[in-house]
Parts: sequence; C-alpha cells; structure tokens
Amino acid sequence: MTISHLQRLVAVMDQLRSPGGCVWDAEQTHESLIKFLLEESYEYIEAVELDDREAMKEELGDVLLQVYFHARIAQEHPTHPFSIEDVAEGVADKLIRRHQHVFGDVEVSSSDEVLENWEALKAIEKGRKSAVEGVPMGQPAMPLVAKLMYRAQMNKIALELPSEITTPNEATAESVGNVLVATIAWAVANGIDPEKALRDAARGIADKIVELESTVG
Repeated sequence: MTISHLQRLVAVMDQLRSPGGCVWDAEQTHESLIKFLLEESYEYIEAVELDDREAMKEELGDVLLQVYFHARIAQEHPTHPFSIEDVAEGVADKLIRRHQHVFGDVEVSSSDEVLENWEALKAIEKGRKSAVEGVPMGQPAMPLVAKLMYRAQMNKIALELPSEITTPNEATAESVGNVLVATIAWAVANGIDPEKALRDAARGIADKIVELESTVG
C-alpha cells in the first residue's frame, strides 16, 4: 500500500530518534530545537518576501520538519505524550470550532467579524479574563506592541496612546518609547503591519549600502 509523504516523514523521524538512528537527532530536546524553529521561520519569511517559489517550498519543508521533530520528541514524554496525529486532530477541531460561519449556522458580513468571533471563542475556550492573557511577552518589542493593540481593539478597549510623532530635544528611554508606540499606533490605525514595514525599510537600507559599496573604488 502506498503511503503519503506525510506518513513517510513520520517514519523517517521515528527511525532517526530510535536506537540505531542518528545520535544528534536522538540528543535533541524541545529546548534545543527552539532556535532552529525561529531560524527556519525567518528563512521562510525571507523566501516569501523575495517571491522565490523554490525557496518557499524548501523552507516550508524545514518548518514542517520542526513540527514533526517536536511531535516525535513529545511522544517520548513519560506522563503526557502526544503525537503528530494528536497535533493535527487538535488544530483541525479548532478550525472547525472557530469557523462556525463555515461549519455552523453563524452569519458574518466581513472578515473583521470573523476575527472578532475567533478572539471571542478563543477567550472562552482558554478561560481568559484579560485581553493580555496568552500574549507572548518574550517576543520582539515591535510585534508585541502591535499584538497588544490588536487585542485591545478586538476586545473594544480604548487605549490612550501617544497620537503624535515628535522628536524631543533630549532622547530618553521614555521619549523614545513613546515615539515608537505612536509610530506603531499610526501603522496599525492604517492597516499596515509595522514589523513588515520596518523589515521592508531595512531591506531598502541594505540595498542602498550595496549600491554605495559598488561605487567605491
């Protein structure tokens, strides 16, 4: 019987982690793999930004590998094991549960309503009492502030944020923070992803550096 390539990947990971497999793979833990998950995610983001279809396929495969790797390690937990099948079951059930306008009888008129319903259902499922619960506070500051603003918006919380972008004579941690918050608020209010905007600007700076270097000598 022919197996799917997803099933084949399960078998490959099982062999790598089992006795007689790969020593390095067998030594890895959830903690040791975190840096690779982040790295592969950033590499996939870059491939998308460059619209490199071959790179997208390869990098998405590397991200998928990390998911399967973590799931294979999770199977070995002595008291709370789970498999890639459990992971897939959970996310499929979640998608059905939170898309009642597709799989149920809820009616929506816009994508904004879809997001509002998603956040409301998510809060109920997880028993959250605050809009900030579940926000990863360890993520980079730019997406963290944007996420907090998004949560406030979804929960109809009126934040009092700096509304003007000013450059005080003396830069302090507080004044710089206020300018950055105002900039992010300005971006979010206009439907612009501040992280992507900053990454695009950074790419432009990199291109400018290369251009200037080519004129030297």
